[in-house]
Amino acid sequence: MTRTIMCRKYHKELPGLERPPYPGAKAQDIFEHISAQAWGDWLKHQTLLINEKRLNMMNGEDRKYLAGEMDKFFSGEDYAKADGYVPPAQ
Repeated sequence: MTRTIMCRKYHKELPGLERPPYPGAKAQDIFEHISAQAWGDWLKHQTLLINEKRLNMMNGEDRKYLAGEMDKFFSGEDYAKADGYVPPAQ
């Protein structure tokens, strides 16, 4: 049976993640309050930010920036977008 949670991002009951996405307290919070759909949407947006802003995941400042944007993304605050990004035509 699929586990459902009240999603912090979408403010409704949705299927949750199967397990925390990585170790630690932050991941446990994500597991308990972020839906699988919201997590997938974040992964797509994270990839976009890394590529368009040319973030280096070996750089601690870039990782810290991305973690802050993830918090904003899930809490409904205004989060960073990729400047000038145009999605490919379907």
